[in-house]
Formats: sequence, structure tokens, C-alpha cells
Amino acid sequence: MPLTLGLTGMDPDTESALTAAFNAANARLGRPWQLLSEKDAGYVIVDMDSMYGPMSWLRLHAAQKQVVGLTTASRTQTDFRLERPFDADTVATLLGELATAAGVPLSAAGATTTAPAPASAAPAAPAPASPATVREPVDAAVAPAAPPPRPVIAPSRPAAPVATVQPASPTTPAPPVTPPAAVAAAAVVPAPAPAATPAPGAAAANLAHWLAEGRLKGRVRLERGGQQILIDADARQYIAGSALKPLAPLFDGGVIGSDFAPVDDARWAAEAGKAEPQPLVRLVWLGGLLAGKGRIVEGYDPDGRFQMLKWPQTEREYPKHFRISTVMMKGPATLAEIAAASGVPATDVADFINANLATGFAEEYREPEPETDQPKSGLFGRLRGR
Repeated sequence: MPLTLGLTGMDPDTESALTAAFNAANARLGRPWQLLSEKDAGYVIVDMDSMYGPMSWLRLHAAQKQVVGLTTASRTQTDFRLERPFDADTVATLLGELATAAGVPLSAAGATTTAPAPASAAPAAPAPASPATVREPVDAAVAPAAPPPRPVIAPSRPAAPVATVQPASPTTPAPPVTPPAAVAAAAVVPAPAPAATPAPGAAAANLAHWLAEGRLKGRVRLERGGQQILIDADARQYIAGSALKPLAPLFDGGVIGSDFAPVDDARWAAEAGKAEPQPLVRLVWLGGLLAGKGRIVEGYDPDGRFQMLKWPQTEREYPKHFRISTVMMKGPATLAEIAAASGVPATDVADFINANLATGFAEEYREPEPETDQPKSGLFGRLRGR
């Protein structure tokens, strides 16, 4: 049978890099594979770490396609797995396994004895030490989706140069401003700007408000409830391990500007070597999840209808969320309707809705305004009005 492969559910840069790696790997194997559209391909690679990857997988799975999940996660719901970062070697290994599964075994020697492809033909990321593919059982009803992608979903905010300026006296010239390049990476909380301090008469803001309102700049460290987290607000990343539930104490009570300590480049690099930085949107999501304590947060109608705008990255720590997402993607529904259709308690549904309202993946549905009759104009309009 012909060996055909398709690519879908990924951004243009990933698709371009994967195409280059495929071409190099296919050449080493004697070009037994063809790259076709997802409709015509026997196997399809889906970026499960992307925004639309899980939805693409659901569609292809329903069409009984053989799906390869491109992901950083150690497991995935797809039939096969290609680990990220990838290169021509890991793609060649994948193609060999897919060919074997299709009953067309290929020689694996070509992927290891042939000279490596030119550097321009494959991504620069090193090949992972673990196997390139893992076959997993599929349980679409409860299987959690892969952890959030390494690329940041929310657009990065440009780093604002920070400078220290002393007030000048009438007779003494002001000292020189510290060059932005020397301090751009330093973590500071802007002060005394009002945005970096609690509003007059109000308690210290919850960490969720600091994140949602963009009140942090640079790299900072926060310790609270026995937990520590490093945040790079400009790069929209944080370091505190991959699990979210242990970070819940960070959202207890209020936080003031002095609670955030600056973090230098050396400290950030050292911590990044221990735990991979995570997208800050995951922390925003967790803050939303904890905000309502089982109820829809203030500002939204608890009896209103809610809908998902796009498929979220469900967390493996919360396996029920996959079922809630599946129901909400079908169309607007009330809290009670979603709970009944998903079989998940209403308190968990409310928390999940709050989390996705915070990240912009969900919204409260509003009935469209009725169209008003346009005044008739022109000869034909006047004739139709008679």
C-alpha cells in the first residue's frame, strides 16, 4: 500500500520545519513516503500542543484516520507520538514505525548510517534521548489533553526599559541614566506607578489580578504558602514545575508590590535548568479556576449561557475538564445544562468556565441584536413598498 503522510493543526513555522525534517528523513529512507493533504493521507501528524490540535485530532479520530501527535508530553491520546523537539533522525524513526504498522517495513539502517542532512534542512533543536513514538490507547471520553504548548498563547508584551534617574538640582547636572541594555533583563515591579500598587483603600490584590492586569514587569520571584515561583512577565513565562495544583497557595490572600523580589539572569538560568519554563497563560488559567470557589465569578450571569470560542489546553491534573470542553464546544449552554450533559458537578463546571473566561477561551453568550428594517430608497425600493 502507498505510504502517505499529512500535516495539520499546527502553525506555519512548525509545518515548515516539520516538512523540511520529513523531506530529509524520507530521502534517507529512499523516498517511500508521499506528503499529501490530510484528506488524502493515510497518516496525519497533528500538533497536540497547538491551540487547534485537540480539535483536529477529534475530527480525524472520528474519520478513523491514523493520527500522530506532535507533543512535548510523555503521552497523548493519538495513535502514535512524535516527541518535540524533532529533527530528521526522529522523523525517520517515526516513518519507519508507521511503515511497519502499515505492513511495509523499511530498513532502519538508512536513518543512522547515512550522513546527516544539511543544517538548513532540519530544525536546529537536538534530538531527544527518549523514543520518538509511543503507541497509546485512546479514550476520548476522559483522556486529558497534552500539557500546554511551549509557545506562549498570549502575545508577548515588549520589555519596557527600566532606568534609574535621580532628580536634578538647579546647580548640579543630573547623573547619567543607566543604559537600558544593562537593566532590561532585571526583574522589577514598577514603582511608584499606581499600576504597581493596590488602589487606595483597597486590600492587596490577589496574584490573579496582578497577572490579568499586566501589572508585573521583568523577572520576579514570589514566595507564598510554602511555594516559590519565578515569573518572567515580559516573556510570559514562569518556572515552578509542570504541576498546577501545588501552586494554589500562591493565590491565597492579597499580594503587594514588595512581595515580588527581582530575579537576575543567572538565577533564572539556574532554575530553568531544573524545570522547564511554562507559559504564563497556565498560571492565569489556574487563577481563574480558583477565583469563584465553585460559582461563576462576579460580573457574569450565573444563569446565563456560556460557550467555548476555541478548544482549550485541558490539564491532565483535571481529567473531568475534557468532558466539559466537549460539551461546551457544541454551543452555548447554561451551567446546569453543561453539568448534566458532561456528568460533572456544577461546582467543577463553574470553576472551569471561570478559568477559560480569564484566558479568553470562553465567553458568556449574548443574543444578537435584531436587525432593524433599513429605509427603502431608490425607485425599486419605493415600488416594493407600495
